[in-house]
Amino acid sequence: MRCVQWMNLVFAIVAALPPLAHVLELPNKLALNGAIWLAVQQQLYRGWGSVIGGPAEIGALATSVVLLVARRRNAKTLWLTLIAAFSYAAMIATFFMLNAPVNEAVRGWTPASLPSDWPAYRLRWELGHSIAAVLSVVGLAALLRARILEVRD
Repeated sequence: MRCVQWMNLVFAIVAALPPLAHVLELPNKLALNGAIWLAVQQQLYRGWGSVIGGPAEIGALATSVVLLVARRRNAKTLWLTLIAAFSYAAMIATFFMLNAPVNEAVRGWTPASLPSDWPAYRLRWELGHSIAAVLSVVGLAALLRARILEVRD
């Protein structure tokens, strides 16, 4: 079980990094004009979600569920692990509700075909990653607290 605990924390840390990076770059991204923003979306982020973000979030959720079963006899660590599992499930749901539709739309745009409402797409995409950042910090904090409680016992 110790291996699952460490894998869980690694997945949780890796799952937090991309959305936190998006939050840190948010002020600069909001200042980009449409053509540059489109280029960033189509070029810079290509492959990140399927290689790092998605697998880390799924890994964090899966290992949290395994830990839920293992921690079922300890109410404190059970509730913390449940909070973490909920956070990772909500991160994945947020991606599919907010980010994935924007990714799909942006994929077919060119600077010449950029719609006049592109700032709404940008805001939706950034909002999705901001929500994911908060959820990832909540999940990671809950898992770290649960681990600390286990070590103390």
